[in-house]
Amino acid sequence: MGAARGEFSSRFGFLMAATGSAVGLGNIWGFPTNAASNGGAAFLFTYLVLAFVLAYPALMAELIIGRHARANAVTALRSISRGEKSRLAALLVGFAGIVTVSFILSFYTIVSGWMIAHFFAPIARLLGMQGLAAWLVEDSIVRNGAFVLLFMILTITIISAGVKDGIEKWATRLMPSLILILLLLIGYVLTLPGAMDGLRAYLVPDFSRVTDPALLVDAMGQAFFSLSLGVGTMLIYGSYISSDENLPTVGSLVALLDVGIAVMAGMLILPAMYVALANGVPIYDEAGGLIAGPGLIVSVLPALFSTMGFVGLFVAIAFFALMTIASLTSSISMLEVPVAYGVEHHGVERRKAAIIIGLLITVISLLIVLNFDPLFDMVVTLTTEVSQPLLGFAFCIFVAWIWHRNGILEEIQKGSPEVESGWFWKIWPVYVKYICPPAILLVYFQ
Repeated sequence: MGAARGEFSSRFGFLMAATGSAVGLGNIWGFPTNAASNGGAAFLFTYLVLAFVLAYPALMAELIIGRHARANAVTALRSISRGEKSRLAALLVGFAGIVTVSFILSFYTIVSGWMIAHFFAPIARLLGMQGLAAWLVEDSIVRNGAFVLLFMILTITIISAGVKDGIEKWATRLMPSLILILLLLIGYVLTLPGAMDGLRAYLVPDFSRVTDPALLVDAMGQAFFSLSLGVGTMLIYGSYISSDENLPTVGSLVALLDVGIAVMAGMLILPAMYVALANGVPIYDEAGGLIAGPGLIVSVLPALFSTMGFVGLFVAIAFFALMTIASLTSSISMLEVPVAYGVEHHGVERRKAAIIIGLLITVISLLIVLNFDPLFDMVVTLTTEVSQPLLGFAFCIFVAWIWHRNGILEEIQKGSPEVESGWFWKIWPVYVKYICPPAILLVYFQ
């Protein structure tokens, strides 16, 4: 079954794919502004603690279930259920995860299309095609629809090729490119006037904020969101891990890489925002807070690049290449969730499943494009703020309260025979059972 499903051929391939899933657009624009708005390094410190104390145990829950079952989320949860009620709950949670991740991808595709359009805009300017460049950065139904189609074609193409020749192959190319571009941009931006003010806003701590409930909830939410928890992406990727791999180790490496890239993104975005401020570009909204979200990426930073003259075109190309890569590595993990279910549960050929499901999600995306104001924010809220935290809660309940403890230990011991005597097994079961579920509910009700 494992061979038929496909498997990551190396630890590096898994790490790049899993980190690519975790590192997305929300990390690059959300984490830095969250930090700056919540006490700078005080938020960083809190986030780092919560990422490993709470989010890492939840990540491990998904990876362990996935590798044990070697199946999609529905089948995996049902395989560890002990009775009719828990099997019914597994069915509902599994399907809810598939539906949620599909709708997340439907709006994510729209924003990712904007990134590709802004990537091509400076190239068009370099080629003297000013009319095309203006169209590429103009918010219109035609432009948005066209780039939704382009982005989904890229995503479907990669998923159609399978685990090794699709997901792993492209993740091992795209993620090192993302890290290299990120480092080069950080190095350049830090040389510009105003950058040090942004770095201070990001790294200088205001420890009086550490006990602020709002900071704690924001840091917890960022930790869970940034690791792609709750919708089955890490469960699916876990199902493609070799039985010889040490799960606690590879889970720790994924968490470290994700956190590291998020911190690096802060070292780019915050200094860039203050460079923009030094160049007369507004970086605060009407409420006095730092502009975040898509507004930061498609208005503030392009305005900054335009103040840099000719070199700004190349900086813009590099930046939006970074954003496009972050988009694509996340989208392929999202599409894999429903495709894996179609392939394994209904026997649909992978390429056919990728095309059919991809087209359905594309149709939803185009409907959102045509009805943007009433639908976009509603879909974002229902999926990321309502459904995703509850699904993360459910995964923790399954692994901690429903699955037999001995079964979990046996699965981990396949790649780590000595795990029972180590710190991981002494701490992790307690955290995932008693601390993660109430922590997730805290984020949810906030």
